[in-house]
Amino acid sequence: MPVEIKELIIRAVADKSRESDAPAGDSAAASSDHDAIVEQCVKQVLEILRKSRER
Repeated sequence: MPVEIKELIIRAVADKSRESDAPAGDSAAASSDHDAIVEQCVKQVLEILRKSRER
C-alpha cells in the first residue's frame, strides 16, 4: 500500500558565529548570496501555494 505524505516540515537553524569568521571583503558577497537564497525560497513557497489552490 503506498504512503502519501501530505505535509513536510523542514526546520533549520542558522549559526551566526560562522559569519564573524569570514573576511571583511566577503560580507557583500555573503549578503547577496543570502538575498538570493531568500528570494528563491519565497518563489518556491509561492509556487507551492499557487499549485495547492489549483487543486
